[in-house]
Amino acid sequence: MAKARSRAAARKVKDRWKAKNWYNIIAPPAFDSVTIADTMTDNPDNLINRVTGVSLQDLTNDFRKSHITLFFKINKVEEDKAHTQFTGHTLTSDYLRRMIRRRRSKIEGVFNVDTRDGALIKVKPFATTDKRIQNSQRKVVREAMKKTIADQAKDSTLSEFMKNILDGRMGSEIYKNCKKLYPVKRIEIHKTEVVTQPTIKIEEKKPKKEVKEETKEKDIKEKKPKVEKKEKEVKEPKPKVKDSLEEEKKTEKPKDKKKEKKTPKTKKATTKKTVKKKIPAKKTTKPKTATKKKTTKKK
Repeated sequence: MAKARSRAAARKVKDRWKAKNWYNIIAPPAFDSVTIADTMTDNPDNLINRVTGVSLQDLTNDFRKSHITLFFKINKVEEDKAHTQFTGHTLTSDYLRRMIRRRRSKIEGVFNVDTRDGALIKVKPFATTDKRIQNSQRKVVREAMKKTIADQAKDSTLSEFMKNILDGRMGSEIYKNCKKLYPVKRIEIHKTEVVTQPTIKIEEKKPKKEVKEETKEKDIKEKKPKVEKKEKEVKEPKPKVKDSLEEEKKTEKPKDKKKEKKTPKTKKATTKKTVKKKIPAKKTTKPKTATKKKTTKKK
């Protein structure tokens, strides 16, 4: 009896894997809404607040960004698509170990920054030096890092701010400001966390570029007929030049005829003066006569 009951209970148990469905996890619009990964569940409500990590190399197909890991949290599910929002990023541990060596200083900092669209971000940069430095020097470098990050965040949205960090522009900007105070070797932002998502909606600058392209096309179309007019204007004066040359030739011909009438050609008998060349007289040399030497006899 016990075996029969267990068999009946086993038949009633449903296979949970068969009840589950696949869902595509999609990145936010700042990352071109690319599909990040696939996940499965039997209830779509269970997907909300689920976090997934993806390498930046998978999104951009750039192997130089393989050390950057991005984190996305699912906040909405529509049909078989799970939409996400950006929550932060980190650098891999092996990449950080390569940057740190003996007899060098590492300057770290943790700063909370507000963006233009009302988002609060926790930024964790660090800098390395060739030699060990004092605590006073570390403090000066840390303050310069904080100032540059805060200034960049005020003038940009969350998506723009993160693009500057991932592209390396933020690190290079901090490096320029810190190098004046102390010769820093390298600066990286190894971690970010989005504490609060943006509350103010600000239009991105992408549509403006499209409008500019449309205006450029219109200007090119308008400029084309002007070029044709110029070509016509250039072609018209060409026959005038020919006419002017023909008129000049006609006017020159009668003038020559008149000159010929006025001054008829007369051949004058020209007598060549014969000039006798004076031939220099040849010098006549007298023949040498043999002169006898006077000989004096010695007495």
